[in-house]
Amino acid sequence: MDFFDGLTMIGGLCLFLFGMNVMSGALKQKAGKRLDSLLHKMTANRMTAIFIGLVATAVLQSSSATSVLTISFVNSGIMTLGQAIGVMMGANVGSTATNWLLSLSGLGSGSFLLTMLKPKSFTPILALIGVIFYIFSNKQKRKSTGLILLGFSTLMYGMEIMGGAVEELKGDESFQQIFTLFENPFLGLLAGVLLTMVIQSSAASIGILQALSAAGQISFPAAVPLIMGANIGTCITAVLSSIGASRDGKRTAAAHVMFNVIGTAVFMTIYLVIQAVWKPALFTGTVNPVSIALINTVFKVLCLLLFLPFPSLLETLSGKLIKEKAEPQSTIQLDERLLSTPALAVQRCDQMTHEMAEVALRGAKDALMSLSGCSEEMAASIRQREDETDQYEDVLGSYLIKVSAARISEKDGRRATAMLKLISDLERISDYSVSILASGEEMREKELTFSDAANQEIHTILMATNEILDITLNAYEREDVSTAAHVEPLARVIDNLKDQLRTNHILRMQKGTCSIEAGFVWNDLLTSLERVAGHCSNVAGCIIDAAQYSLSLHETLRTIRRDSPAFREDFDLYTRKYRLESVPETLDTVG
Repeated sequence: MDFFDGLTMIGGLCLFLFGMNVMSGALKQKAGKRLDSLLHKMTANRMTAIFIGLVATAVLQSSSATSVLTISFVNSGIMTLGQAIGVMMGANVGSTATNWLLSLSGLGSGSFLLTMLKPKSFTPILALIGVIFYIFSNKQKRKSTGLILLGFSTLMYGMEIMGGAVEELKGDESFQQIFTLFENPFLGLLAGVLLTMVIQSSAASIGILQALSAAGQISFPAAVPLIMGANIGTCITAVLSSIGASRDGKRTAAAHVMFNVIGTAVFMTIYLVIQAVWKPALFTGTVNPVSIALINTVFKVLCLLLFLPFPSLLETLSGKLIKEKAEPQSTIQLDERLLSTPALAVQRCDQMTHEMAEVALRGAKDALMSLSGCSEEMAASIRQREDETDQYEDVLGSYLIKVSAARISEKDGRRATAMLKLISDLERISDYSVSILASGEEMREKELTFSDAANQEIHTILMATNEILDITLNAYEREDVSTAAHVEPLARVIDNLKDQLRTNHILRMQKGTCSIEAGFVWNDLLTSLERVAGHCSNVAGCIIDAAQYSLSLHETLRTIRRDSPAFREDFDLYTRKYRLESVPETLDTVG
């Protein structure tokens, strides 16, 4: 093998690795939008999780990508540790799909159909289609498809180049001696581990082995340890991904390592015993791309079957290895690993925004209750909810900006923008909850009282505010546009009530039936209630905008007030329901 043959070999290897990286990245970007629906079907059933891991890895063409995503899901609370372990087990088997595709290079020639199945025959066709899609199409879906085809064509072409370069080594004694060294199971295992750790892909390292097998000089005893070593080396990606992850994220990576190490140790021992005692003819001779793919698949299926009867073993072992931390971990966190799959990052933000809405709106309802009597525990709970919404806003706001900067679909971009608006309104609702709580505390501390008439009036607007919070929470939890449409008319009624109650209280203070000091608290309380209703209206408007693929919140609300007959009906209904003697029953005061 001369210098230029070495350059050809290196060039083929570079094309192979580059093509695999491009194809895997494009597949992840294209399939990521569908992985969220796949995850929704996830249950505690271990077989379902294994199947999903197998399918996801076969689609992404990378067990490393599945490992990183799985740890991200566990770290973000989307997936439990038990589910994640099942996914990892399935991913090990799913990674063999790539090597079966690469094994097509070992097909012999014969009929036209058989010849067309060889990569060097169909790869140029795929490359041509890929170029057409990627360069000449304006649609993002076709561009992504084109990139997948170009990546696959590049890696197959790189493999052909490596195979051609290796053909020159059939009679090279030094080449034969290198792979004779790997027949030592420990050296072969170590070589497989190190190679896979460097390139961070077991499919790629075994693909390189398939290309080298074209010379017919790689023996069965050398191939088996290399394949088993690759199975351990691929864990490096999961280990690196777990750095900085939650406790369960680290346990997921630990379970992945133990699954591969224990499986390799068991079957390497069985292999060596069979080799030493019986020396079957099957364990001699050379291997080709197809037999390497077969050995890899059988080995990984056996590893899966080894752990199937013990569903909780890996979970228990990883729990003992990664101890429980004494301090509680915050659940308000978003894993930046998900940014590599923006569709899933947006989905996780959506889930967390729902959590924030639950905290903010229920905190506001508790604040209304606190006006009639409040324990120290209730006051602490309301303030705790306000602190949580602040944390939610900080975490979600910065994360959504990062997501928006990534390459995301138009639909996901609209969802991200809508959530940025929503979290601001939810945070303000929580702020006013604390203001309402503070008004009640000031009344009790200063022993201030309202007149009977004032108490009846405040009871009316409190009932209306409580209802608007219920409607908003119900609409947001169900993403129900028809329910959200009831919020704006009630918000207008509450706005009118605020104006009327403020006027009535001024008249009472002039007559001396209510004190000026109580009037300050009254005014603050009415402002807080009206602002809560206003932000509920904004939340409902965002729900309607999302359904209509619009981002013009204020235009949506103006259109509802101006053009919707249902708005006028609801406005009249709520006006009668929360009637004060001097409150007008027309739309004259509606903005």
